[in-house]
Amino acid sequence: MSQMPQQAAVSKCPSCEEPLESGDRFCGACGYDLSAVPPRPDDHPTVAVGGAVPAPAPAPDGVDWPAARDSDGNGRPVPVHAAAELPGTDSGGSPLPPPPAAPPVPSAPPAPGVRFDRPREPEEYPLQAPDPRLTASAAPHAEQGAEPAAPAAPAAAEAAGGKVCVACRAGRVDDDGYCENCGHAQPRERDHMEQESGPVAAVSDRGLRHHRNEDAFSVGCTALPDGAPASVAIVCDGVSSATRPDDASLAASRAAGELLMTALPRGTHPQQAMHDAILAASHAVNALADEPATAREQGPHQNAPACTLVGAVVTAGLLVVGWVGDSRVYWVPADRTTPPARLTEDDSWAAQMVAAGLMNEAEAYADERAHAITGWLGADAYELEPHTASFKPDRPGVVVVCTDGLWNYAESAEEMADAMPLDAAARPLHGARVLVGHALDGGGHDNVTVALVPFPAVPQGAGSA
Repeated sequence: MSQMPQQAAVSKCPSCEEPLESGDRFCGACGYDLSAVPPRPDDHPTVAVGGAVPAPAPAPDGVDWPAARDSDGNGRPVPVHAAAELPGTDSGGSPLPPPPAAPPVPSAPPAPGVRFDRPREPEEYPLQAPDPRLTASAAPHAEQGAEPAAPAAPAAAEAAGGKVCVACRAGRVDDDGYCENCGHAQPRERDHMEQESGPVAAVSDRGLRHHRNEDAFSVGCTALPDGAPASVAIVCDGVSSATRPDDASLAASRAAGELLMTALPRGTHPQQAMHDAILAASHAVNALADEPATAREQGPHQNAPACTLVGAVVTAGLLVVGWVGDSRVYWVPADRTTPPARLTEDDSWAAQMVAAGLMNEAEAYADERAHAITGWLGADAYELEPHTASFKPDRPGVVVVCTDGLWNYAESAEEMADAMPLDAAARPLHGARVLVGHALDGGGHDNVTVALVPFPAVPQGAGSA
């Protein structure tokens, strides 16, 4: 008959640890089936009880590898080497070349969170178009009989009568103001303008928020019939909610400036000449609305171009100002101990509230409707009412003609005087630059334009030092 497999003797029950006797098949205390106890594994300990090392098992691949020595032959143990300390050899037994030197360890540990394992950045990045400075030197010399090399891209663009891109210096700028090579938008000529005409100077800047400059100015010097000098300054601010405000301000400033420069030498009184100049500017802006029928069909929701205007005429003893809209004229005396003054009143919602006694000036200009204008030049203006006024200052000073892009940051006459340099009468261009910088430092939320006219008018030829 079959027999149960013999189990190795177990000294204690695996379940309750009751001592067992040889031959027990069940635990006498708990009845545990001792036949379920697995046999002791047939392992090969590394070191026997007597300290002798057992013979190694034969290699699985059948190769009889030599046993390692346990001493160096003098009774001392064989030294142990790390793998990196043993010299390496190639397949032919020759020593391997030495490894490359490790990079120097920094003296101080890197700051936490900063990585130093990025690849080095190139000193120069390749341009989208070939560098024109290298075109001539990089081109191979033409061999005899070979066709001549094509001219450099900038030279070709300039030869074709176009402008060269300020970004890649290789492409031609198209009529829309973009480079045909890299597509970079080019700065517009009106983004920043400066002009000095004798003792009169003006500066206009796009500002920091607007995508274009919608202001324009016109300055000049002329002579009255008796030979006395006269200075002229016109500043216009395009109405951003209207169509083509930049064209409107440019047309108005040119028309008003040209009329003044023509009428004053003929003997027209400066105040009458200023009135006529505002009318001429209005006609020029109205003409922009006379578009072809096809243009109106393509843009049926467009409105008429519009702008504001402010100007000043300065002679030896007379100061004349004229305006429509919310651009202003300030008077700043050379002697800063005497008070400055504002010479114009805004055509705006805030000014109307103050004039009607419904609000004080602080409340009116804090309202979101404060800068809504009630008078402007344009075909859709309610009614054109040119404002003119004349003054006879009893001391020298400087006339400040500006748009709201400046006086938003120097609203009161005292603030305007504080922002203007003391030598503005002798250096009007420098003074205008400082005032524009004052507006840009304040935020530059609008286009900024300012003209400075010293009073009394000085003969032509005098100007900024």
